[in-house]
Amino acid sequence: MYRKNCFSSSIVSLSVYFVFLIVQGQGQVTTPVRVGFYSRTCPRAELIVKQTVEDHFNSNPSVAPGLLRMHFHDCFVQGCDASILLDGANTEKTAAPNRGLRGWEVIDDAKTKLEAACPGVVSCADILALAARDSVVLTKGFSWNVPTGRRDGRVSSASETSNLPGFRDSVDVQKAKFQALGLNTQDLVTLVGKQALIHITNK
Repeated sequence: MYRKNCFSSSIVSLSVYFVFLIVQGQGQVTTPVRVGFYSRTCPRAELIVKQTVEDHFNSNPSVAPGLLRMHFHDCFVQGCDASILLDGANTEKTAAPNRGLRGWEVIDDAKTKLEAACPGVVSCADILALAARDSVVLTKGFSWNVPTGRRDGRVSSASETSNLPGFRDSVDVQKAKFQALGLNTQDLVTLVGKQALIHITNK
């Protein structure tokens, strides 16, 4: 069973480190992103996401590591474009590494509320990025400014999840996967260890 105090700030810090590396190293974001992207078009966007994550966390704390892991899986495959959220046959969402992910309902809830407040404005990719940050804060981690303005991906393939580092991958295979994203061996050691801890504490 998930225990709230298991999700330590050290694990959170490593998780955030991973997301920063992916966003900076993968170069998959093709549209300009900036902090406060929705300040005029949907001023309450970040607050709505924050309140939604808090509501779900208060009733089920396991959504915090779940959302962070979901963001990790999304960013590692084709960049942080929310392609992991797309429904359908043979999408990333249906792939084996993603079947145990938690927090889908949080993103759906936040999207519904944002569509009511600002129809067609806030991308799911930004919702997921903001929710991951808010999850870190709720588990006593530090906060940071999330650049927003991403566009949602329209293509999602289960086969692409083979790029995710697996617990059964050899060291050489994992190194190759990280190198493809511009990450080095030190990143591999740090981040695969982090991912293992999140997997354990998310039980």
